[in-house]
Amino acid sequence: MKKNLSYMESVHRDGIIWGIALGLIILLFPLMVSIIFGCFPNLEVLAKGVLATAPMYWAVGIVEIFTYVPMLGAGGTYLSFVTGNISNLKLPCAIDAMERANVKATSEEGEVISTISIAVSSIVTTIIIIVGVICIVPLTPILESPVLEPAFNMILPALFGGLAVVFISKNLKLSIAPIILMLVLFIFVPALNSSTVGIMVPVGVLFTLLVARIMYKKGWL
Repeated sequence: MKKNLSYMESVHRDGIIWGIALGLIILLFPLMVSIIFGCFPNLEVLAKGVLATAPMYWAVGIVEIFTYVPMLGAGGTYLSFVTGNISNLKLPCAIDAMERANVKATSEEGEVISTISIAVSSIVTTIIIIVGVICIVPLTPILESPVLEPAFNMILPALFGGLAVVFISKNLKLSIAPIILMLVLFIFVPALNSSTVGIMVPVGVLFTLLVARIMYKKGWL
């Protein structure tokens, strides 16, 4: 007799299946391109490149699991890892949806809300990309206008700024330390830029957890 899986069991089952499938697709694409065009990379050079870069991504990947699961729930995390663009799209969308529904990611309601919001975000993003690809040629002169350029540069800061106001107002004492850390890092370490956001989010979360633990022990929270 077939066992009926609970919601969370089905989430983990489907998440693992799709995660493995996505990994295979990612690996198969360059392999098929190499086979079709008869052009294979030098294995020695490829191995050196992988050994030089892979450890960083392994570390970030492990940290992101422990960072995003409490924030997005299991279903939201699986879906985010499959669809990508987590820190600057899926994460703000899920957090805002759960905030409006007044639920936690660790609750069953939060699991559902987070997963639905990320799914809708992925669908909307795909539709916008399709429209953008179709309209890119006629819209290029407008998008490259010097008048609009400052606005495009401020989209991500505006998005996180809106979310920050809500959470900082609720946890003012706790927010001071991570804000100071990120200001110091981005001001005095020029190598950090917008491309490092995916790495700095887990770093900021772990630092905040450590500070919160210390402040709690001292009775400051």
